Amino acid sequence: MGCGRALLCILLPPLAVLDKGCGTVLLVTLLTIVGWVPGVIGALVVNSQS
Repeated sequence: MGCGRALLCILLPPLAVLDKGCGTVLLVTLLTIVGWVPGVIGALVVNSQS
């Protein structure tokens, strides 16, 4: 994961996981709606795994 992707995870979590699939985007979007911090953590975890 590059610096640009990490910055995108922090600023716009659902946009950062857009290329990972529909289910991942929905999950991160729901986490972001619940709270910004869970969305950021979810996006960082998803992007660091691949």
